[in-house]
Amino acid sequence: MSGCCEEKVFDGLSPAYKRALVAVIAINATMFFVEMWAGVTSGSQALKADALDFAGDAATYALSLAVIGASVRTRAIASLVKSGSLAIIAIAVLGMTLLRFADGAPPVAQTMSLIALLALAANVASVVILLKWRDGDSNVRSVWLCSRNDAIGNVAVIAAGLMVAVTASALPDLLVAVLLAGLFLRSAISIARQAIAELRSGDAQPACANGGQ
Repeated sequence: MSGCCEEKVFDGLSPAYKRALVAVIAINATMFFVEMWAGVTSGSQALKADALDFAGDAATYALSLAVIGASVRTRAIASLVKSGSLAIIAIAVLGMTLLRFADGAPPVAQTMSLIALLALAANVASVVILLKWRDGDSNVRSVWLCSRNDAIGNVAVIAAGLMVAVTASALPDLLVAVLLAGLFLRSAISIARQAIAELRSGDAQPACANGGQ
């Protein structure tokens, strides 16, 4: 069938893409420990939520790396696993935030904003590294979506830190945690829909050379 290679969706089969994934995995794993420590010491639910997202991203990116080159079905199933992990993180964040509502003590605003700035720098670096591979199958696209969402989330955490400083209230921090949970759920649904479509298509795609960098 002519033209199949031009229509083939990028599936990650590229040494450069694999190196990019390894770099992004290292960035996310490091930031999980940094941000979780800061979230615990400052009492910020938004930082804890973002830290959990870093951990989830590191694990799911490793899964993405592991299934590169596998069948369409295997990669789609891996994407469903990642979608499920995002949904679980969202539920965990919502649960922790509801418990925190009863406390009401504001977090340390300065720590929130400073660590969120560091996390933003880490996520922007990840986005730049992955920018040329933002389109592809559900396995590739899920990596891009997670990195993009993380950068958006960091901006929200920075804003929450400023609002906490101005209002001396925990409410901005808690609201951002809820918004992050909603963002995780939205991405989980988007990834799952694409993965299910790929599962339905099966392995019927014609084999041809990969055009990735």
